[in-house]
Amino acid sequence: MTLYRTWGKRALDLAVGITLLLALAPLFAALALLVAATIGTPVLFRQVRPGLNGRPFTLFKFRTMTDARDGDGRLLPDEGRLSTVGLALRRWSLDELPELWNVVRGDMSIVGPRPLLMQYLDRYTPEQARRHGVRPGITGLAQVDGRNELAWDERFRLDVSYVDGMSFPLDVAVLCRTAAIVLTGRGISARGYATMPEFIGPPAARTGRPPASGGGANGPGGRRDPAEHS
Repeated sequence: MTLYRTWGKRALDLAVGITLLLALAPLFAALALLVAATIGTPVLFRQVRPGLNGRPFTLFKFRTMTDARDGDGRLLPDEGRLSTVGLALRRWSLDELPELWNVVRGDMSIVGPRPLLMQYLDRYTPEQARRHGVRPGITGLAQVDGRNELAWDERFRLDVSYVDGMSFPLDVAVLCRTAAIVLTGRGISARGYATMPEFIGPPAARTGRPPASGGGANGPGGRRDPAEHS
């Protein structure tokens, strides 16, 4: 195991995370006011996600969706709740900025496989589950190689490839490519979805599983949470 894996990566995460949190504090305040004025409070979206070795942690993001409901009181699909401001935040990946706090806390890394949903843990193949062998990241190989345009299998293949090849040069390369992706806005959503379709597992895992609802994931109690997959 290399020095970078054992302590270098965490040291880099702390240095970058703390520096950006301090430097971007005015932007954080401005975005919080914008979200409160246009989408409402609370301004932060919190959701439990699987971290290193699948251990749960609370992820923080700026809200991009409203709580709009239909006549029966059910939350509308993601595309019906994603506001104009929310679209802009996602377009420039500004909704991800609060995850810097997750990085400083040790829940996440700057670079690594994206943290997905807790209910996906029992749907992975053993090979796909290896993506949890490192801390999840704000950006990663899958994000710079297609983001939400990729099929799930390809995303997981890239995640596992990162786990096996994690290094300082690779992280620098991913960060440089991330800047280009943010500028172009490529891959924000999968074709036909506001974010990504739900991952329901390989064919063998789908037996007896109810059909997945399109455009997002269902939270506890059937509540349709604004699940972000990128």
